[in-house]
Amino acid sequence: MHFTEPAVLCGFKIRGTQLVDKAYIKTLNTTGGSTTFLATGYAKIALSNLANGKTITENTSGPVKLIVNADGSSIYLGKGHQPFGLAPADQKRPKLPGLFIFTGALTATTAPDGITTTSLTLHGHMVVDVCAALS
Repeated sequence: MHFTEPAVLCGFKIRGTQLVDKAYIKTLNTTGGSTTFLATGYAKIALSNLANGKTITENTSGPVKLIVNADGSSIYLGKGHQPFGLAPADQKRPKLPGLFIFTGALTATTAPDGITTTSLTLHGHMVVDVCAALS
């Protein structure tokens, strides 16, 4: 599986390739219209800068709990090794790059637009600044 992260995160497009996908996702729907995704297992991805060809490989095993509310807002509860992306306006508050891999626990809420991070707490540390590693 492949995916592309937009240039807005790091200043260049990033191509992601799922190398190992032994993760399991459970989906729970509520009568109020929210959906909860629970993911656990082992995952590994390769991230590549499409402009210069640099590639890194990272463990992204989680686990993670993502609650998407009916209005489009969400709550992200990640633990272990996880990737996380921030729009340019949201990078300044926590002083984090546009795309990074963290370890520990990260809790974030996103506005109904699905893009704006309204709060972020990291109890752990950034393992890889993906933007810098692929520059």
